[in-house]
Amino acid sequence: MTCTLNARHPHPHILAASLPMNLPNARIRYGESSPVQYADLRLPSVPAPATGFPTIIFVHGGGWLADWTNDYAAPLMEALTEQGFATWNIEFRRIGNRNGGYPEIFRDVGLAADHLREVAKTHPINTDQVVALGHSTGGHLALWLAGRRNIPSGGILSSPDPLTLKGVVSLGGVNDLRHSLEMGGRFDILELLGASTPSDAAELFAETSPACLLPFGVPQVLIVGSLEDGWRREMTKAYAQTASKANDHVRLVEPDGLDHFDVVDVVGPAVSLITGEIMAMLLK
Repeated sequence: MTCTLNARHPHPHILAASLPMNLPNARIRYGESSPVQYADLRLPSVPAPATGFPTIIFVHGGGWLADWTNDYAAPLMEALTEQGFATWNIEFRRIGNRNGGYPEIFRDVGLAADHLREVAKTHPINTDQVVALGHSTGGHLALWLAGRRNIPSGGILSSPDPLTLKGVVSLGGVNDLRHSLEMGGRFDILELLGASTPSDAAELFAETSPACLLPFGVPQVLIVGSLEDGWRREMTKAYAQTASKANDHVRLVEPDGLDHFDVVDVVGPAVSLITGEIMAMLLK
């Protein structure tokens, strides 16, 4: 699918970092191993439905590096909360944090998602209406959340009862680790996985790469702008084909004129696009 949207800011990553942010309704810890095991919960200002608000788990990008935090996505979370969603903007151990990288980064993202069950005991969120949304390397981890139930029991990243998702949206995500490493030159994947060589990394793809965990059994939307790097567009298209062949319901959306940060630009057109795709998932 191709749609035409006009970006409204020439440097949306700067815009995202400079906009004033309101404090979240709550900053909640989900683990005790690291000070970065927390998530910011935002709730709509309107009365909650009897079943609680539909909820978006957001996984931020930044090359899996500690240099990037969930702060840059706070304006986007505010915008999505205004659309009627609760948002759960997670933070997690990344490369540069103590014990960052594999396997802790995956365990943290999984723990943060599953902790929504505890959050629902004291806040009006609906754990039956949860969609994962991720940007860039966060798109990789959001897709991984949807696929982790396919990790065999006993695997180092297996979870006994992972939270069920209604769908997942990847914004310019690193959806296929093998393709991204080989065709995109993403050698930071080696650092993520603690691998010395591509062949060493390949041994871990079965549990860490969304492309190796298909099918998910939930809808996927892959948003990649026409101004993205060529390798990312090709990787996303190839991933979409692989997921479709695995009988997953996949939508590839290629907004014309948008680049890697336009898709999280809070004053740009992507917010309405993301909102529409998530609403469609929740109605299924």
